[in-house]
Amino acid sequence: MKRFTLSFKNHRLELGERTCIMGILNITPDSFSDGGRFFDTDIALAHAERMALAGADIIDIGGESTRPYSDPVSAQEEADRVLPVIEKLSGRIRIPISIDTTKAAVARQALEAGAAVVNDTSALRVDPAIASVAARFEAPLILMHMKGSPKTMQKDPRYDDLIGEILDFLEAAIQGAMAQGVPRRLIIADPGIGFGKTIAHNLCLINRLEAFERLDVPVLVGSSRKAFIRGILKRDGEADIEPTLPQVETGTQASVAAAILKGAHIVRVHDVEQTFATAKIIDAVRNVPDNP
Repeated sequence: MKRFTLSFKNHRLELGERTCIMGILNITPDSFSDGGRFFDTDIALAHAERMALAGADIIDIGGESTRPYSDPVSAQEEADRVLPVIEKLSGRIRIPISIDTTKAAVARQALEAGAAVVNDTSALRVDPAIASVAARFEAPLILMHMKGSPKTMQKDPRYDDLIGEILDFLEAAIQGAMAQGVPRRLIIADPGIGFGKTIAHNLCLINRLEAFERLDVPVLVGSSRKAFIRGILKRDGEADIEPTLPQVETGTQASVAAAILKGAHIVRVHDVEQTFATAKIIDAVRNVPDNP
Protein backbone atom coordinates (compact mmCIF):
# COMPACT_ATOMS: atom_id res chain seq x y z
CA MET A 1 0.00 0.00 0.00
CA LYS A 2 1.39 3.39 -0.97
CA ARG A 3 1.98 5.89 1.82
CA PHE A 4 1.43 9.62 1.57
CA THR A 5 2.04 12.68 3.71
CA LEU A 6 -0.43 15.55 3.62
CA SER A 7 1.12 18.74 5.00
CA PHE A 8 -1.07 21.85 5.00
CA LYS A 9 -1.54 24.86 7.27
CA ASN A 10 -0.65 23.57 10.75
CA HIS A 11 -1.69 20.01 9.97
CA ARG A 12 0.19 16.89 8.94
CA LEU A 13 -1.55 13.60 8.10
CA GLU A 14 0.50 10.46 7.55
CA LEU A 15 -1.61 8.19 5.36
CA GLY A 16 -1.02 4.51 4.82
CA GLU A 17 0.20 2.99 8.06
CA ARG A 18 -2.81 4.20 10.06
CA THR A 19 -6.22 4.78 8.51
CA CYS A 20 -7.45 8.38 8.63
CA ILE A 21 -11.03 8.78 9.87
CA MET A 22 -13.21 11.57 8.48
CA GLY A 23 -16.29 12.26 10.57
CA ILE A 24 -19.45 13.42 8.77
CA LEU A 25 -21.34 16.50 9.96
CA ASN A 26 -24.35 17.36 7.80
CA ILE A 27 -25.85 20.80 8.45
CA THR A 28 -28.87 19.94 6.32
CA PRO A 29 -32.57 19.18 6.82
CA ASP A 30 -32.63 16.32 4.31
CA SER A 31 -29.46 14.20 4.30
CA PHE A 32 -30.28 10.50 4.00
CA SER A 33 -29.02 9.39 7.43
CA ASP A 34 -28.94 12.36 9.79
CA GLY A 35 -30.91 15.09 8.02
CA GLY A 36 -32.08 17.69 10.51
CA ARG A 37 -30.28 16.21 13.53
CA PHE A 38 -27.47 18.78 13.52
CA PHE A 39 -29.23 21.75 11.93
CA ASP A 40 -28.88 23.69 15.18
CA THR A 41 -25.40 25.25 15.49
CA ASP A 42 -24.85 24.32 19.14
CA ILE A 43 -25.93 20.71 18.55
CA ALA A 44 -23.67 20.53 15.50
CA LEU A 45 -20.70 21.88 17.46
CA ALA A 46 -21.24 19.40 20.29
CA HIS A 47 -21.42 16.50 17.84
CA ALA A 48 -18.25 17.60 16.04
CA GLU A 49 -16.40 17.82 19.35
CA ARG A 50 -17.60 14.34 20.28
CA MET A 51 -16.31 12.98 16.97
CA ALA A 52 -12.94 14.66 17.54
CA LEU A 53 -12.67 13.11 21.00
CA ALA A 54 -13.70 9.72 19.60
CA GLY A 55 -10.75 9.68 17.21
CA ALA A 56 -11.70 11.59 14.08
CA ASP A 57 -8.76 12.97 12.10
CA ILE A 58 -10.92 15.31 9.97
CA ILE A 59 -14.44 16.71 10.38
CA ASP A 60 -16.26 17.03 7.04
CA ILE A 61 -19.01 19.68 7.13
CA GLY A 62 -21.63 19.93 4.41
CA GLY A 63 -24.61 22.23 3.91
CA GLU A 64 -26.19 20.62 0.85
CA SER A 65 -27.58 17.10 0.72
CA THR A 66 -26.23 14.81 -2.01
CA ARG A 67 -28.60 11.93 -1.29
CA PRO A 68 -30.20 10.32 -4.37
CA TYR A 69 -32.85 12.52 -6.05
CA SER A 70 -32.04 15.55 -3.85
CA ASP A 71 -32.29 19.11 -5.16
CA PRO A 72 -29.40 21.61 -4.97
CA VAL A 73 -29.50 24.71 -2.79
CA SER A 74 -28.10 28.17 -3.50
CA ALA A 75 -24.55 29.11 -2.52
CA GLN A 76 -25.95 31.67 -0.09
CA GLU A 77 -28.17 29.15 1.70
CA GLU A 78 -25.35 26.61 1.84
CA ALA A 79 -22.93 29.18 3.27
CA ASP A 80 -25.49 30.37 5.81
CA ARG A 81 -25.76 26.80 7.10
CA VAL A 82 -22.09 25.93 7.42
CA LEU A 83 -20.16 29.12 8.14
CA PRO A 84 -21.39 29.69 11.72
CA VAL A 85 -20.36 26.14 12.60
CA ILE A 86 -16.96 26.35 10.90
CA GLU A 87 -16.15 29.74 12.47
CA LYS A 88 -16.83 28.47 15.99
CA LEU A 89 -15.53 24.93 15.56
CA SER A 90 -12.17 25.98 14.13
CA GLY A 91 -11.31 27.56 17.48
CA ARG A 92 -12.46 24.57 19.50
CA ILE A 93 -10.79 21.55 17.85
CA ARG A 94 -7.25 20.98 16.64
CA ILE A 95 -7.99 18.57 13.81
CA PRO A 96 -8.67 19.94 10.30
CA ILE A 97 -12.15 20.84 9.10
CA SER A 98 -13.21 19.91 5.57
CA ILE A 99 -15.89 21.77 3.62
CA ASP A 100 -18.07 19.43 1.58
CA THR A 101 -19.24 21.60 -1.32
CA THR A 102 -19.30 21.82 -5.11
CA LYS A 103 -19.28 25.63 -5.18
CA ALA A 104 -16.14 27.77 -5.31
CA ALA A 105 -17.80 30.65 -3.45
CA VAL A 106 -18.77 28.41 -0.53
CA ALA A 107 -15.33 26.78 -0.47
CA ARG A 108 -13.62 30.18 -0.35
CA GLN A 109 -15.78 31.46 2.50
CA ALA A 110 -15.35 28.21 4.44
CA LEU A 111 -11.56 28.31 4.08
CA GLU A 112 -11.56 31.94 5.21
CA ALA A 113 -13.68 30.91 8.22
CA GLY A 114 -11.24 28.19 9.33
CA ALA A 115 -11.73 25.12 7.15
CA ALA A 116 -8.55 23.55 5.76
CA VAL A 117 -9.72 20.92 3.23
CA VAL A 118 -12.12 21.04 0.26
CA ASN A 119 -14.27 18.00 -0.54
CA ASP A 120 -15.81 18.39 -4.02
CA THR A 121 -18.26 15.59 -4.78
CA SER A 122 -18.55 16.78 -8.38
CA ALA A 123 -14.78 16.64 -9.08
CA LEU A 124 -14.82 20.15 -10.62
CA ARG A 125 -17.82 19.46 -12.90
CA VAL A 126 -20.22 21.83 -11.12
CA ASP A 127 -17.77 24.67 -10.57
CA PRO A 128 -14.24 24.19 -11.97
CA ALA A 129 -13.05 27.32 -10.13
CA ILE A 130 -13.15 25.37 -6.88
CA ALA A 131 -9.68 24.05 -7.79
CA SER A 132 -8.20 27.53 -8.01
CA VAL A 133 -9.70 28.33 -4.60
CA ALA A 134 -8.07 25.22 -3.11
CA ALA A 135 -4.79 26.16 -4.78
CA ARG A 136 -4.88 29.72 -3.42
CA PHE A 137 -5.36 28.46 0.14
CA GLU A 138 -2.98 25.51 -0.33
CA ALA A 139 -5.81 23.24 0.81
CA PRO A 140 -6.05 19.52 0.09
CA LEU A 141 -8.72 18.84 -2.54
CA ILE A 142 -10.86 15.70 -2.57
CA LEU A 143 -12.20 14.77 -6.01
CA MET A 144 -15.07 12.29 -6.12
CA HIS A 145 -16.56 10.33 -8.99
CA MET A 146 -20.28 10.70 -9.54
CA LYS A 147 -22.25 9.51 -12.56
CA GLY A 148 -24.65 12.34 -13.32
CA SER A 149 -25.91 14.49 -10.44
CA PRO A 150 -27.61 13.62 -7.13
CA LYS A 151 -30.95 14.18 -8.89
CA THR A 152 -30.19 11.64 -11.64
CA MET A 153 -27.34 9.40 -10.48
CA GLN A 154 -29.41 6.41 -9.36
CA LYS A 155 -31.59 6.24 -12.49
CA ASP A 156 -30.30 2.97 -13.96
CA PRO A 157 -26.52 3.61 -13.75
CA ARG A 158 -24.54 1.55 -16.29
CA TYR A 159 -20.86 1.14 -17.18
CA ASP A 160 -19.05 -0.71 -19.93
CA ASP A 161 -15.89 -0.81 -17.81
CA LEU A 162 -16.62 0.22 -14.22
CA ILE A 163 -13.06 0.47 -12.88
CA GLY A 164 -11.55 1.80 -16.09
CA GLU A 165 -14.16 4.52 -16.55
CA ILE A 166 -13.90 5.74 -12.97
CA LEU A 167 -10.10 5.71 -13.10
CA ASP A 168 -10.13 7.74 -16.32
CA PHE A 169 -12.65 10.19 -14.82
CA LEU A 170 -10.57 10.72 -11.70
CA GLU A 171 -7.30 11.06 -13.60
CA ALA A 172 -8.88 13.73 -15.79
CA ALA A 173 -10.15 15.53 -12.68
CA ILE A 174 -6.70 15.35 -11.09
CA GLN A 175 -5.12 16.81 -14.21
CA GLY A 176 -7.75 19.56 -14.26
CA ALA A 177 -7.01 20.45 -10.64
CA MET A 178 -3.28 20.44 -11.24
CA ALA A 179 -3.73 22.74 -14.24
CA GLN A 180 -5.26 25.27 -11.82
CA GLY A 181 -2.36 25.04 -9.41
CA VAL A 182 -3.28 22.25 -6.98
CA PRO A 183 -0.20 20.04 -6.51
CA ARG A 184 -0.72 16.30 -6.80
CA ARG A 185 0.58 15.94 -3.21
CA LEU A 186 -2.59 17.73 -2.01
CA ILE A 187 -5.13 15.77 -4.08
CA ILE A 188 -7.24 12.88 -2.76
CA ALA A 189 -9.39 10.60 -4.95
CA ASP A 190 -12.78 9.18 -3.99
CA PRO A 191 -14.35 6.53 -6.28
CA GLY A 192 -17.80 7.65 -5.14
CA ILE A 193 -19.45 4.70 -3.42
CA GLY A 194 -23.21 5.10 -3.82
CA PHE A 195 -23.03 7.91 -6.36
CA GLY A 196 -24.40 6.50 -9.59
CA LYS A 197 -23.71 2.88 -8.76
CA THR A 198 -25.70 -0.30 -8.20
CA ILE A 199 -25.09 -2.68 -5.30
CA ALA A 200 -22.81 -4.76 -7.52
CA HIS A 201 -20.90 -1.67 -8.68
CA ASN A 202 -20.23 -0.61 -5.08
CA LEU A 203 -19.09 -4.07 -4.02
CA CYS A 204 -16.81 -4.31 -7.05
CA LEU A 205 -15.26 -0.92 -6.28
CA ILE A 206 -14.39 -1.98 -2.74
CA ASN A 207 -13.12 -5.36 -3.89
CA ARG A 208 -10.89 -3.80 -6.55
CA LEU A 209 -9.84 -0.69 -4.69
CA GLU A 210 -6.18 -1.54 -5.18
CA ALA A 211 -6.60 -0.58 -8.85
CA PHE A 212 -6.79 3.07 -7.74
CA GLU A 213 -3.12 3.02 -6.73
CA ARG A 214 -2.57 3.96 -10.38
CA LEU A 215 -3.68 7.50 -9.55
CA ASP A 216 -0.73 8.02 -7.20
CA VAL A 217 -2.84 9.93 -4.68
CA PRO A 218 -4.51 8.88 -1.41
CA VAL A 219 -7.86 7.10 -1.75
CA LEU A 220 -10.94 7.98 0.30
CA VAL A 221 -13.93 5.64 0.67
CA GLY A 222 -17.32 6.77 1.94
CA SER A 223 -19.56 3.74 2.39
CA SER A 224 -21.17 4.70 5.69
CA ARG A 225 -24.84 3.63 5.98
CA LYS A 226 -25.24 3.77 2.19
CA ALA A 227 -28.18 2.22 0.35
CA PHE A 228 -26.12 -0.71 -0.98
CA ILE A 229 -25.49 -1.85 2.62
CA ARG A 230 -29.16 -1.52 3.50
CA GLY A 231 -30.12 -3.28 0.27
CA ILE A 232 -27.98 -6.29 1.11
CA LEU A 233 -29.24 -6.46 4.69
CA LYS A 234 -32.98 -6.06 4.17
CA ARG A 235 -35.15 -9.13 3.90
CA ASP A 236 -36.84 -10.13 0.64
CA GLY A 237 -39.82 -7.88 0.00
CA GLU A 238 -38.91 -5.54 2.84
CA ALA A 239 -38.89 -1.79 2.25
CA ASP A 240 -35.66 0.13 2.74
CA ILE A 241 -34.45 -0.15 6.33
CA GLU A 242 -33.50 2.79 8.53
CA PRO A 243 -29.90 3.94 8.08
CA THR A 244 -29.43 4.33 11.85
CA LEU A 245 -30.34 0.73 12.77
CA PRO A 246 -27.57 -1.25 14.55
CA GLN A 247 -27.32 -3.84 11.77
CA VAL A 248 -26.68 -1.06 9.24
CA GLU A 249 -23.79 0.19 11.37
CA THR A 250 -22.45 -3.36 11.56
CA GLY A 251 -22.65 -3.53 7.77
CA THR A 252 -20.89 -0.17 7.56
CA GLN A 253 -18.03 -1.42 9.72
CA ALA A 254 -17.70 -4.54 7.54
CA SER A 255 -17.43 -2.33 4.46
CA VAL A 256 -14.90 -0.09 6.22
CA ALA A 257 -12.78 -3.10 7.17
CA ALA A 258 -12.85 -4.41 3.60
CA ALA A 259 -11.98 -0.98 2.18
CA ILE A 260 -9.00 -0.57 4.51
CA LEU A 261 -7.68 -4.03 3.64
CA LYS A 262 -8.05 -3.20 -0.07
CA GLY A 263 -6.18 0.11 0.15
CA ALA A 264 -8.32 2.96 1.53
CA HIS A 265 -6.25 5.67 3.19
CA ILE A 266 -9.23 7.65 4.49
CA VAL A 267 -12.72 6.44 5.47
CA ARG A 268 -15.62 8.88 5.74
CA VAL A 269 -18.16 7.79 8.36
CA HIS A 270 -21.03 8.81 10.59
CA ASP A 271 -20.03 6.76 13.65
CA VAL A 272 -16.44 7.69 14.47
CA GLU A 273 -16.22 5.73 17.72
CA GLN A 274 -17.14 2.41 16.08
CA THR A 275 -14.88 3.13 13.12
CA PHE A 276 -11.93 3.98 15.35
CA ALA A 277 -12.09 0.47 16.84
CA THR A 278 -12.55 -1.16 13.43
CA ALA A 279 -9.66 0.73 11.87
CA LYS A 280 -7.35 0.05 14.82
CA ILE A 281 -7.81 -3.71 14.47
CA ILE A 282 -7.65 -3.81 10.68
CA ASP A 283 -4.57 -1.56 10.62
CA ALA A 284 -2.91 -3.95 13.09
CA VAL A 285 -3.73 -6.93 10.86
CA ARG A 286 -2.54 -5.10 7.74
CA ASN A 287 0.74 -3.96 9.29
CA VAL A 288 1.81 -7.12 11.10
CA PRO A 289 5.18 -8.48 9.87
CA ASP A 290 5.17 -11.60 7.73
CA ASN A 291 7.38 -13.34 10.29
CA PRO A 292 6.70 -11.73 13.70
